[in-house]
Amino acid sequence: MNKPLVSVIMPVYNGEKYIRKAVESVYEQGVSLELLVIDDGSTDHTEEVLSAYEGREDFRYIKNEQNMGAAGSRNRGVGLAQGTYIAFLDADDWWESGKLKEQLKRLEETGYVLCSTGRELMKADGSSTGRTIPVKEKITYRELLKHNSINCSSVILRRDVAREFPMEHDDSHEDYITWLKILRKYGCAAGINKPYLKYRLSEGGKSRNKLKSAAMTYNVYRYAGYGRIRSCIFFCSYAVHGIWKYCYCSLRSQ
Repeated sequence: MNKPLVSVIMPVYNGEKYIRKAVESVYEQGVSLELLVIDDGSTDHTEEVLSAYEGREDFRYIKNEQNMGAAGSRNRGVGLAQGTYIAFLDADDWWESGKLKEQLKRLEETGYVLCSTGRELMKADGSSTGRTIPVKEKITYRELLKHNSINCSSVILRRDVAREFPMEHDDSHEDYITWLKILRKYGCAAGINKPYLKYRLSEGGKSRNKLKSAAMTYNVYRYAGYGRIRSCIFFCSYAVHGIWKYCYCSLRSQ
């Protein structure tokens, strides 16, 4: 196949239940792309489900020989990618059609290296919670320090930038650390305030355990190079915004 414009990286571990919907949403985007599924040692029927896509030139299935975690799996996919741009999508989420096309247009208009979108929160069964998370059209480094408005499954960025800043620290919010490093160097990211991403809430997700998530967020600032005092200040700001976001979403859903 010709060199794709976008390489979509999809890490998966035991994703037989949801991955087909995620894959189909990728192929509904209407842009030149390749899909790389990085299987982190699934023990269910994930590989069998994905066998339906064998033979497609725009599909690659890569199985890790040993568990690498979400960050390591994404990094492996980025290293194998051929596209000019990288987009991430978790195997239990999915996109509305037109997402990538709109993001590519926004990147061209702004000259930014990264673009994210808003998201709609979905129940485990795929039905809507009625809650959406907005995103600003311009996301600055200072704003990102206060709260992470960039969801990994909504992101598209230049491949060279993704390789410059690989994801690290699976014991924390590894994607948040990466976005902070990117914006520290490049200044701003673009946002499209439309819920192109359908984000499935799961009981096992990192953010569902609020105490654990709080500790991981504090670690983000430490990994980003800030001292204990400044990390505490940033964390307090993050916590205040989290309370505001919860109240905002609750009011919107009424």
